[in-house]
Amino acid sequence: MHYRVKEARPVAERVAIYPGSFDPPTNGHIDIVQRSSRLFDRVVVGVGRNLAKKTVFDADARVALTREACREWRNVEVRAFDGLQVDFAKEVGASFIIRGIRALSDFEFEFEMGNMNRRLAPEIEMVYLMTAPEYLFVSASRVKELVAFGAPIDNLVPKNVAKALRAHMGKGGLRTGATESND
Repeated sequence: MHYRVKEARPVAERVAIYPGSFDPPTNGHIDIVQRSSRLFDRVVVGVGRNLAKKTVFDADARVALTREACREWRNVEVRAFDGLQVDFAKEVGASFIIRGIRALSDFEFEFEMGNMNRRLAPEIEMVYLMTAPEYLFVSASRVKELVAFGAPIDNLVPKNVAKALRAHMGKGGLRTGATESND
């Protein structure tokens, strides 16, 4: 008997971006990265530069903090980006944009953004991951507020981020105001 082997077609790499400001990256963000790393062949965490937004850390610092927190996943890379999420997705060859949803209030914002992204780039799919229950109440804004009042944050952010926030506090307190124009 003679068997004919079918020629395998190349399978496209599943690439996704996970964009955000990550100021600072929280355990909720890192949970989404970890879960995404199991779903996709490659995940590019995009740290957005936003000239209109005041941040505690500049983009280079946010990239470094996020990169350190994600170092254990080989298929995850972290880099800064400017502009629209869909343009960044195209730049890195991604077909998916990952977004985390904590509550109904997140859904409304994400629904509007997702529809706009679909209009701009219909070939890029939005993927929404529900936040793990233990991180439902964690947000970067809330973390910054807690730090400003001296409350403990060790269970809300990666260790390297807690250390960086405490160091920032030692330099005169936590104030937003880093500008992205230096990047």
